[in-house]
Amino acid sequence: MANLQPLKYLVVSPRVKHSATVIFLHGLGDSGAGWEPVARMLQADAGLGHVKWVLPHARMSPVTLNGGMKMPSWYDIYSLTEWDRGEDERGLLESARSINEIITSELDDDVEASRIVLGGFSQGGAMSLLAGLTTERKLAGLIAMSSYLPLNGKMKSMMSDHAKKLPIFMAHGTADPVVAFEHGQNSYLYMKDVLGFPVVETGKTAGVGIRFEQYEGMGHSADPRELKHLTEWLKDVIPPQAE
Repeated sequence: MANLQPLKYLVVSPRVKHSATVIFLHGLGDSGAGWEPVARMLQADAGLGHVKWVLPHARMSPVTLNGGMKMPSWYDIYSLTEWDRGEDERGLLESARSINEIITSELDDDVEASRIVLGGFSQGGAMSLLAGLTTERKLAGLIAMSSYLPLNGKMKSMMSDHAKKLPIFMAHGTADPVVAFEHGQNSYLYMKDVLGFPVVETGKTAGVGIRFEQYEGMGHSADPRELKHLTEWLKDVIPPQAE
């Protein structure tokens, strides 16, 4: 693999004593700054003031889907409809390695792996699943919003022994014109039915396994319904610690 420079990132510092971290990865063509307002909004909740948000910026690279134009991208995308065209496995694995370096930095800062959530939106959500399911560290949980599972044909051999013990929040809008709802739903079903991931019991906010939420009429974005559910889920998986 290429000798890549460490990723740059924004930090939204916690409002009270730091005891948990969310690393959140943006979508194609965006930057960490695009999710800073959401991080600040969620952090304003009384139950999430202890959370530090790390918002990395993807490197600039050409994207086949967009005519080879260079833009912030975690990996190359060949198509969002013709999935038989393959995936940029090298780019995916290089970005996963860089994300693991950020996780290591948090561990070096005395944050336990069990207090780190890795998440993302769209392309960033795909990266969070890949990196989070294959890392040797057992994290607090994973988030994949308007996204999908990459390299699914290889995931069974790639994922860690503890992958199926993680809380996972997956969510998708039924009117998504970019990453079709069916693709996100199929990833969830593949993880459940083929890879054997458990599913969070109906009525529970979080727990071991996948919580899959669908939002009628929502496009390729986040809306108040989703952010409300995400806030509840985060408060469950990384609650404040007693002093």
